Amino acid sequence: MTPSTQIREDLPEAFEILDPVWIAMPDGANLAARILLPRSASSKPVPAILEYIPYRRRDGTLLGDTPRHAYFAGHGYAAVRVDLRGSGDSDGILLDEYRKQEQDDAIAVIAWLAAQPWCNGKVGMTGYSWGGFNSLQVAARRPPALKAIIPVHATDDRYGDDCHYMGGGLLLGNLSWASTMTTFSARPPDPAIVGERWRAMWLERLGQSPPLLLEWMAHPLRDSYWRRGSVGEDYGAITAAVYAVGGWADPYTNCVLRLLANVKAPVKAMIGPWAHAYPHDARPGPQIGFLQESLRWFDRWLKDIDNGIEREPKLSAFIQESTPPASDYETRDGRWVREAAAPSPEARQAWYLGEGQLADRPLPGGAPLQHRSPETTGITTGEWCPYGNPGELPIDQRADDGRSLVFDSARLAAPLEMLGTPVLTLRVAIDKPVGIVTARLCDVAPDGASTLISYGVLNLTRRKGFDRSEPMVPGQPETVRIALNDLGQRLKPGHRLRLALSTNYWPILWPAHEAATLTLHAADCRLELPVRKAGANEGPDENPFRAPEAAANVPFTQLRRGRRERVIEEEATTGRTTVVINRDLGAYRLEEDGLEFDGRAVERFSLTEGDPLSARAEIEWHYRMRRGDWEIGTVSRTILTGDTRQFRVSVTMDAYEGEKRIFSRETTRDLPRVGL
Repeated sequence: MTPSTQIREDLPEAFEILDPVWIAMPDGANLAARILLPRSASSKPVPAILEYIPYRRRDGTLLGDTPRHAYFAGHGYAAVRVDLRGSGDSDGILLDEYRKQEQDDAIAVIAWLAAQPWCNGKVGMTGYSWGGFNSLQVAARRPPALKAIIPVHATDDRYGDDCHYMGGGLLLGNLSWASTMTTFSARPPDPAIVGERWRAMWLERLGQSPPLLLEWMAHPLRDSYWRRGSVGEDYGAITAAVYAVGGWADPYTNCVLRLLANVKAPVKAMIGPWAHAYPHDARPGPQIGFLQESLRWFDRWLKDIDNGIEREPKLSAFIQESTPPASDYETRDGRWVREAAAPSPEARQAWYLGEGQLADRPLPGGAPLQHRSPETTGITTGEWCPYGNPGELPIDQRADDGRSLVFDSARLAAPLEMLGTPVLTLRVAIDKPVGIVTARLCDVAPDGASTLISYGVLNLTRRKGFDRSEPMVPGQPETVRIALNDLGQRLKPGHRLRLALSTNYWPILWPAHEAATLTLHAADCRLELPVRKAGANEGPDENPFRAPEAAANVPFTQLRRGRRERVIEEEATTGRTTVVINRDLGAYRLEEDGLEFDGRAVERFSLTEGDPLSARAEIEWHYRMRRGDWEIGTVSRTILTGDTRQFRVSVTMDAYEGEKRIFSRETTRDLPRVGL
């Protein structure tokens, strides 16, 4: 917990913890649940709030779950945490993310909860990331008892707004998350819960859990695989009340305004300054009383308390102030604003490009501009998905600005405030059939410091739709459109707005197989900014939320602090640059049952200047669990390389009982490069 979060010991309701609770599925499989149940529920039934994810309820997420779930239980809700099929202590194999089976199981769980004598028949769902995704997906299936959801850091578009592809380009987050899931899916059930069958269940998981990267890379276009579970295909399918939550430092923010604009059920939205964590505990701050706000939403739709929340402004957004670039912020300067609806696309203000210039009026035409970025352009960006750890955020962009084609505004005479989606229209040609265009927006201070405020990318072979790949005709200009990431930003007077275009974005995106030179017809380009006019009655310090609170945690000991380190290694002799990311989850012991767990990974992304085919990504994970004489461990390695025609993926998994290796598997597969 962050220091600003108050731990509440005096919750209104006493509760008991039921674990394990076995919930039978229609096919006979049992899912394992942990239920924090108010003692009053035996005489006065309560609603249930479900969180449904694959990260192990009794250890993997226990220290994060308990302060939230106990807070809900202490306010009169049954807080329910269920392990997905094939995870934790649940039966089965986890074959992929967001499968129909996952949704079917959730529907069965919701029906089971609603039928319990301690439940009033109404269920809500919440969760961040995976739990936010499936809250939306299950809501689109309309189980009768599901009345409200709070998806946090989620998406409505699995192809265009998840860790796999962005603008039709291959994200390195695809590899990072796949390697994480290779490790997480290989963890065994707890012998203290499932008994002697733990080993057989573990070996079954090790042998049958597929390397998810192979499936994800086998679908480089937006086909039926990605449309499954993308609720943006039919927003009208959602009838439960939706409170969508995101953060400007998180990559899953774009769907928040789309959900607000398109969901027909009662809907509300919140976007703060946060990275990938819950808003009461997220960095950068300021943190808010997210659990109190969640209770207000659930009170309205699960307890029928008329608290007026649905009559309040639908959008609360934190407008960030101009801030010097840094790889970490404890808190961001800014203010909360409230709006009655999502920003209208019609409110965008057009800005125009000239040679080195960006202006809010058309500029004189000039000769076409040519540019080819160095392969390492993008290394100042930070991590695609920050979690609020030091070192993850974008540093000063001047190094990458120098590798890019740059357009600067004049110094601003008045503040420039934006809320919504910037859209860039370009008239471009390239000298190769395949190429990438990256667009960054930066806030440039009077001293020259450049702070990244938004970016967008487009694989030019996807210019006519993400469901098709059509090579560019070398030298032939085409008009393309790039939607940049949503932003809430206020630039100070005296600052400049910078648009920087590049043909690489490493290691956010995998590079095209050959370097391309971009030709830009600047006079035919424009940037549409979601300019916001501050309300006449808007106070400078309007904060609609309470101070953050949470319940007490279970007793635990931190055996090793987690850490994140991001190092850029440059070899002057060879021209090779390597970005090394150390992801150490730390080591912990749960004092109630003595279980210890320990996870860490090292990611290495490298390439040689002038040779895009030299790109290589390698990730190694180590994970261990122990209690008394029982000890297991896994080591996994994931490697991605490519040539002009195909990618090569290699995934290895070794599992140990004590020091004895009891399982080993190596999977290598070549996959075609489809316009990548």
